[in-house]
Order: sequence, then C-alpha cells, then structure tokens
Amino acid sequence: MNDYSSNNNFKNQFRIIAGKWRSRKIKFPSNVETLRPTTDRIKETLFNWLQQKIDGAHCLDLFSGSGALALEACSRNAANVLAIDNDSRVTDSISENCQLLDCNNIDVITANAMQWLDQKKTEQYQFDIVFLDPPFGKNLLADCCALLEAGNFLSPGAIVYLESETPLDDITLPDRWQLFKDKKAGRVYFGVCERLIN
Repeated sequence: MNDYSSNNNFKNQFRIIAGKWRSRKIKFPSNVETLRPTTDRIKETLFNWLQQKIDGAHCLDLFSGSGALALEACSRNAANVLAIDNDSRVTDSISENCQLLDCNNIDVITANAMQWLDQKKTEQYQFDIVFLDPPFGKNLLADCCALLEAGNFLSPGAIVYLESETPLDDITLPDRWQLFKDKKAGRVYFGVCERLIN
C-alpha cells in the first residue's frame, strides 16, 4: 500500500472537472517520468464531446497512467471502467485513489496494453468508450486501433478517444472508424472517432 501522506512520491496532482467528485484533487506518483495526465482544458473538451454517451457507458482506459480519464468518467456516471497500465506504481496509485473516493466501478490491471489486447481478443469484452493516450514517440496508436477492431472489443457505435503528438489525420484508422471531432492544444492533438455500425 502506498503512503499518500508522503510528499516525496506524490507531489503531482490533477483535478476532477465535474460530476460527483467535482473539484476533488487527486494525487499521482511524481517518480514516474512517462506520466503526463491529460490537461484540464483537454479533459473538459473531451467530456463535453462525450456528454451524451458517458452516462452508463462501459469504458476501457488503455495506458491509464495517472487514472485521470478513468476517474473523470466514473465521476460522470460511467457504468464501469477497465484501467490498464504496465507500471505497477501507477496502477497501485489508481487503486488507492479508488479507495479514497469509495469508487468500486474501476477495475485496475497491471499489464502491457498491446499484449493484453492481443491475448484477450477471443474473450467477451464490449466497450462503449475507449480512451487511448499511449506514451508519445512510440507510434502505438495505429496498431492499438487495429487490435481493438480485430479483437471485437467495441460495441456498435463505440467512441474511441485518441491523443497524440502528431496530427490525427496522419494515423491509419480501421475502415469502419470515422474521426468526427478533433482539436489541438499546445503540442497535443486529440479527438474522438466513432465506430460506424454499417
């Protein structure tokens, strides 16, 4: 169990924007170099886009990192979120934050996201919303999208959020996916795709 009273490893924090935990400040490890929580500005835009979809949604947060998107989704009444990250320090912190908030609808798994998708493709997972914010500079988005489509992880009309250091138009998406909202904030490109039913 992590000691959240220590200021050495948990100097960083993010704010939940809206919902039942509105304005709560959540700590996350400062000793994990790859962590870069989605900014308040981007989160607010994203969840404005999702406001008609998030209530009761089954969500997948791959490369979950600080857990900012998973917790924001649950604060706004998502049915449940499966949060996956390969670093046990951050998955431990997400679990601890869930306990602090008395949040029991986030399942946290420590695993390599790409390997998890490949291994679970024959199982019955159906997600309404997927958050994809992989580490920058590793060119993971296109392959991750392909695995989501090939493994039948998405419900009809599912929404997939993408965050990247390169323009989203440059990313090869599955044939049935349509990018219908996108913006740029600083050096970050972000947007949402819909998986077309037909």
